[in-house]
This record gives sequence, structure tokens and C-alpha cells, in this order.
Amino acid sequence: MITPAKLLLENKAWSEEISRKDPEFFIQLAKEQKPDFLWIGCSDSRVPAETVVNAKPGEIFVHRNIANQVITTDFNCLSVVQYAISVLKVKHVIVCGHYGCGGVKAALQPQKSDLVITNKWLLHIKDVYRFHQEELESIPPEKKTDRLIELNIVEQVYRLAHTSIIQSAWKHGHKPTLHGWVYGLNDGLISELIKLDHNTQINPIYRYAD
Repeated sequence: MITPAKLLLENKAWSEEISRKDPEFFIQLAKEQKPDFLWIGCSDSRVPAETVVNAKPGEIFVHRNIANQVITTDFNCLSVVQYAISVLKVKHVIVCGHYGCGGVKAALQPQKSDLVITNKWLLHIKDVYRFHQEELESIPPEKKTDRLIELNIVEQVYRLAHTSIIQSAWKHGHKPTLHGWVYGLNDGLISELIKLDHNTQINPIYRYAD
């Protein structure tokens, strides 16, 4: 059984091992962070950002929530995006979802009255289903969840492109690329579903005038 005490012991062992291999590691790491990547991922414990891409501490700035959503009224997520773009000047923003996502599976089910807050969060995924309902209802039921997972990832990338944060960065010379990735729990592999850059033509209804 894993306990909090066990985690603390593992942390101590990890720190000692890193320091043994590279005595300057934590000294240099403490000075500043200069990540090239912002990762917006799912809170699922099976998809830790740095682990699945074999990244080192300091290489990825991370935000995670249920079903890797970018919701334009979520100031937590938007503040992370703004800081990553405006201060850290990350070069890439990755929205990474995963097959077998419990949030997407739940969004396909009737709402549960005892999960009032969760219901509100999952409504955004239900909206993605509604946008693509014709396609989703035309495919075999066993493929529906995986396809909605993919469509949800793509939608979040477009939501990023529709924010003033990204559009302003693209207009004023900082040109981060947006990526939509999906991770396979069964094989540990990531596939890219969509990539948008500063040359992307934004639908006029989402464009900022200045």
C-alpha cells in the first residue's frame, strides 16, 4: 500500500539520487524556469505530463483539469495560459487528452443530481457532442467515446486560438504553435490530431479587432 509516508521516503530517495548524479541540478533548477512547452492535460493519474514524454523538471509548464478543457470563463486555466505565453514565452501549447477518459465517458451519460459542480464542467463536453452529433451518431457505439475524446481535444485547441491571449501573441511577434494530442493508455503512445500556428485563419466571428 502506498501511504503519504512512503511518498515522502520516495521523494527523499529521488532527491538524493539526482544530487548524486548531478550535484548542481537543484541549484540550477532553483534559479529560474524557461520551459518551451505549456501542457494542458487531463487530471487522470495515469497521464502525468512529464513522464509520458520523458521530460525533465523545468521543461514543461503544466495545467491539468478534468478532460483537458480550455473554458473561457475558467480564470485558473486562462491565467496559466497568459503567464505561459506573456511571461515564460513558451513556444508550444499542447492540449493532451487520452483514450479512456472518464470525464468524456461521464459526459455521454445522463447527469447525476449529486454531482452538481461536475455536471457544469461536463456540460462543455456535452456541447462538443452536440456540435458533432450527426457524425457521432453515425458511427458504431464502441467507437463513439474515442471519437468524442478526439473531437474534444480539437475543440480545446480552437478555443485557445479564439482567446485574446493567443491572438495578441500571434499579432505582436510571439508565435506559439498550438497542438492537440491524444495519448493511448494501452500502448503509451501519443498521436497528433491538430496543429495551429500564427498563419491559421481564425473564423471572423472569433477574431479580435485590435
